[in-house]
Amino acid sequence: MITAKLAPALAALLLLTAPQAAFAQQQQKDDTPPVAFGDNAKPTEEAVPAAPRSYAPINYDPAADPENIWVLDLSNGQRIKIRLQAEWAPAHVERIKTLTRAGFYDGVVFHRVIDGFMAQGGDPTGTGQGGSELPDLKAEFNPMPHVRGTLSMARAASDDSANSQFFIVFYPRFSLDKKYTNLGRVVENMEAVDAINRGEPPESPSFVVQASIESDNLPPPPPPVAKDAPISADMLSAPITN
Repeated sequence: MITAKLAPALAALLLLTAPQAAFAQQQQKDDTPPVAFGDNAKPTEEAVPAAPRSYAPINYDPAADPENIWVLDLSNGQRIKIRLQAEWAPAHVERIKTLTRAGFYDGVVFHRVIDGFMAQGGDPTGTGQGGSELPDLKAEFNPMPHVRGTLSMARAASDDSANSQFFIVFYPRFSLDKKYTNLGRVVENMEAVDAINRGEPPESPSFVVQASIESDNLPPPPPPVAKDAPISADMLSAPITN
């Protein structure tokens, strides 16, 4: 009799628990993130911190590593040598080498020379608005300071607009750090840079007679021929002397 009374109760209990179990299974299925468990699971990869970048010191020996010595023979009759630091700015150094070996810089003036600041050149138009036919370069800003003798690339307003123009710093100008791509340092005859004619533009601009890479072993060019002075009316009427 007791069994007969328990049977309906057990049946009712089973009817109540069955929907709850089904709901729990459905809820577990719906809440499972896709491709998170089971055979498709992938271990979480921890981000590896980037190693701090190092910047090679300058070798001031112009005889060392001649492939990275930029030689500028100037119209003032002087030759300067600049160490190109490929570790600091590889794309910019490669651009200087490419243009140099193409003869791009030969005959190009220093069109903007500010006393106590820098001498800027590399524009074949001599206006400060020109450049090469090669595409502009992405910036390679680095923490190396703009000190006396620094070679850096000029650019327009965009960080990624350096092309062929460069400047050499007369005196430290740390406000340029990380804003212009520093790619080298004068290692021989900074006095010749000091002798570049000043002006914006200079009345009689100094210019690069020949640019070369030291490893190419180009001899110094002959000095530029002095231009004849214009003949004035006073010179024509002057008495002839023996």
